[in-house]
Amino acid sequence: MQLADIHSILFNMVILYSFLLGVYAAVLAARNGSISGNFWGAIGVYVVLTSITLIVGVILILSGYTVESGGRIIIYILYMLFMIVIMPGLFSFLQGRDDRSAAMYFAMLALFNAAVALSMAERGLTTWILTTAS
Repeated sequence: MQLADIHSILFNMVILYSFLLGVYAAVLAARNGSISGNFWGAIGVYVVLTSITLIVGVILILSGYTVESGGRIIIYILYMLFMIVIMPGLFSFLQGRDDRSAAMYFAMLALFNAAVALSMAERGLTTWILTTAS
């Protein structure tokens, strides 16, 4: 299995995990419950998963790969950095609140991140092609 295949698997995990995180937060909000430590742990896993995906992407770039969409590497990196910092950023912005409205904010943001990741995949920002002869 090549590194580009591993990146594809990791990125598909990011899409699915973002969606499930949004559903989880929406269920918490619908039940009028507060955000538990389990949810904060899930946010941490999301950040680590997205960071590892970006690291694999950077290794691919340094190995001579580019994204299928015409080499828009900067767009790929910016999107990935956005997805890494936005969840902890919302936590910081909400100053650690764990009430129903915070759960709704996290649900909307996680579903938005899933849509952003899906959009990246549809635009060819996650399919890697080798640009140099090896």
